[in-house]
Amino acid sequence: MKNTMIVNDQHAVPCVIMRGGTSKGPIFLASDLPEDVAMRDRLLLAAMGSPDKRQIDGIGGADTLTSKSCIVAPSSRPDADVEFLFAQVAIDKAEVDVNPNCGNMTAAVAPFAIEAGLVPVTGDQTLVRIYNQNVGALVDVLVATPGGKVTYSGDAAIDGVPGTASPLILRFKDIMGSKTGRLLPTGKPINYIDGLEVTCIDVAVPMVMFRARDLGIKGNETKAQLDGNAELIARMEAVRRKASELMGLGDCTGKVVPKMAILSEPTKGGDITSRYFVPHNCHATHAVTGAICVASCASLSGSIVDGMIELKAQPQQWIQIEHPSGVIAVELTIEGSGPNLSVISGGVIRTARRLFEGRVLVPENILTEVAG
Repeated sequence: MKNTMIVNDQHAVPCVIMRGGTSKGPIFLASDLPEDVAMRDRLLLAAMGSPDKRQIDGIGGADTLTSKSCIVAPSSRPDADVEFLFAQVAIDKAEVDVNPNCGNMTAAVAPFAIEAGLVPVTGDQTLVRIYNQNVGALVDVLVATPGGKVTYSGDAAIDGVPGTASPLILRFKDIMGSKTGRLLPTGKPINYIDGLEVTCIDVAVPMVMFRARDLGIKGNETKAQLDGNAELIARMEAVRRKASELMGLGDCTGKVVPKMAILSEPTKGGDITSRYFVPHNCHATHAVTGAICVASCASLSGSIVDGMIELKAQPQQWIQIEHPSGVIAVELTIEGSGPNLSVISGGVIRTARRLFEGRVLVPENILTEVAG
């Protein structure tokens, strides 16, 4: 904890709060956090104000999209400049989940790394090569750096974020079989679980895909409508737990992976409609990694969307995914088809902004209790 200070009876830990895509949270340098995992998690929970549904005693926003954190360090890998660990901090539970990745927060890691002096500026645009420790994924992010510094102003707009900002181009590589090592972890494009046809697929993040009509809904419902449907969420969760075992992920109780999505026909000119779950409530927009996985499912013949939408089969394509707050576009590069489909990369355009820099204060006993 190189730069941590004691202020009265609290630890003052350096951090930068950043918005990345449609998420936000504190970003730490790994050298400023405890190496001990239990101590680190206690610090993150205290910083965010968990467990408490309001997170009133911390900097969390009482929403899964604003209870996220990234821990960044220089990388010794020849194919990466920096590496980071993403942490999803539970709101009303004392849990820190480092199983998933977060594509939106990955967008924030790139400019953070440049401004932290971990990556030198190379011109009007700077490529930041990032290795995600959670799932072993490589991401190339192109950041605008005119005049030798990061610029956040620009004319790029993404649904779910007000205003415009400088675009960040993210390309996720080596994403097929991110956790399971296989595109189709069960070996089949469709599995029958509890009377439902689902597709279990692993691209950027393992997911269980449902057809909206099989669940008795339209698929374009609002987040509030879906979150209020306790029977629907319980039914999906029961399937998710069984699917997790079939996918080789074990018991997923208390974990956020595999994720879930409800897929249906587009209604606003896109290619497919998705309602992404995180996993026990509907995402207000759409996760980046989840969007790449949905786009891959939309390109897979024999999946649950085969016959429901016009499958994409071109080697490189943009797939427009409708979500509760608009549309997210995914640049997908593929080879082959059907069971021989290979997903080479998935790209998105995101924006990010530095919101706060300073120190977050956590009670001194948060660390001394664990150490003792």
